[in-house]
Amino acid sequence: MPVVGLGLWKVSREETAGLVQAAIRAGYRHLDCACDYGNEAEVGQGIRAALAAGACRRDELWITSKLWNTYHARAHVRPALERTLRDLQVDYLDLCLIHFPIAQEYVPFEVRYPPEWLFDPTAPDPRMRFAKVPLSETWMALEALVTAGRVRNIGVCNYNCALLRDLLSYATIAPAVLQIELHPYLTQDRLVRLCREAGIAVTGFSPLGALSYLSLGMARREESVLEQAVVCAAAQRHGKTPAQVVLRWGIQRGTAVVPKTSRPERLVENLALFDFELATDEMAAISALNCNRRFNDPGVFCEAAFHAFCPIYD
Repeated sequence: MPVVGLGLWKVSREETAGLVQAAIRAGYRHLDCACDYGNEAEVGQGIRAALAAGACRRDELWITSKLWNTYHARAHVRPALERTLRDLQVDYLDLCLIHFPIAQEYVPFEVRYPPEWLFDPTAPDPRMRFAKVPLSETWMALEALVTAGRVRNIGVCNYNCALLRDLLSYATIAPAVLQIELHPYLTQDRLVRLCREAGIAVTGFSPLGALSYLSLGMARREESVLEQAVVCAAAQRHGKTPAQVVLRWGIQRGTAVVPKTSRPERLVENLALFDFELATDEMAAISALNCNRRFNDPGVFCEAAFHAFCPIYD
């Protein structure tokens, strides 16, 4: 799995296809997608155009997608994967992840796709509805996708240590990847160590922290890690931007990063991480910024936006 990927969360459908083509031309070989992002059909258009133009071969791409909460039941996992493959215009996924350890009631494709968080947004009192589907059932259905050759690797997102240990106790096919929120304000050292000892690769989403959440009202501008003195000082010493320093910190820890950008110059900047190395004291100083600040927390945003108390990290 390439250690730098393009995150496609919050990329508008109108700009997605062109962005994917530009990213592949710029050298990206890792695309981080999801049903819930609402733009997989446009990602597929970009992939098809890039392959047709000879920018790369399909086997040079690493394409990740994620199983949404409403498709956790065994009967719904394969149809959800087939819909994603059709949208992305590929025959297989390199990686399929369980998006959240949250099972919600099924919403048929013809009713709404992607289904998002609310069971019925038009109801007088719209809410999330949970489903009684054990995570083990969902995992076994993902294993069947590997056996069928539709998915090369499977993994999970947003699992904590306890959930991961439980998964390892029953998995026939071990998880290849854990994707979690990771940045200098949320280093998750013990969870990363557990994955390292279990041979599970780690991908950090929102690797630049607050920047992904300002437009959603889930972070304040003054929470930007890019303005921290230790980050700015390292950037000046290495002749890099603060964002490059923070992304380098992520990959130098041994994790992958999937920053999102819609700007062509930032696409190039976010890949230019391999011609410098942070010193040990620089790594330690950036890691010391940890304050366990989680921006993407269903225990907070589900109650605020979807009228459901849904903590998963406690």
